[in-house]
Amino acid sequence: MAKKEKEVKTNAMRILEKLKIPFEVKTYECDEFVDGMHIADQLGQPYEQSFKTLVMQGKSKEYYVFVLPVDKEVDLKKAAHVVGEKSLAMVHVKDIQAVTGYIRGGCTSIGMKKKYRTVIHESAKEWDTVIVSGGRLGSQILLSPDDLVKAVDGEMADIVFCENK
Repeated sequence: MAKKEKEVKTNAMRILEKLKIPFEVKTYECDEFVDGMHIADQLGQPYEQSFKTLVMQGKSKEYYVFVLPVDKEVDLKKAAHVVGEKSLAMVHVKDIQAVTGYIRGGCTSIGMKKKYRTVIHESAKEWDTVIVSGGRLGSQILLSPDDLVKAVDGEMADIVFCENK
């Protein structure tokens, strides 16, 4: 008799369970090219509902986490203003795992090695649920925006470039 394959839980999933936060795991096929829009397409999710995680370092050397829709760009001036920094710079991909405990493409704001100030783009409020990385390649987590804020002790703010209309 074949054994049932056990679902591999990530740190992010264990934290959500511990906090009694309801979530749904979505899986996708991954290859070397990992990009949020590609993943959203595979899962049939709107880009505006699918969020990516960016890790930045301020002039003060503090790290910050920004969570925004996969089809948007972070506005560095807005983001710096929100966290009270003069400037921000992306953490280099080679340093992501050391800073967060996650690899590129599997980085989530939930359950990083250390607790960093986390800002989620305010457009998340427009959705009943949002989708974020599950903490490893091939895994995404669907949860309510309020629960995401709770899980990361985060805040919501406008951190993306405005659309030209």
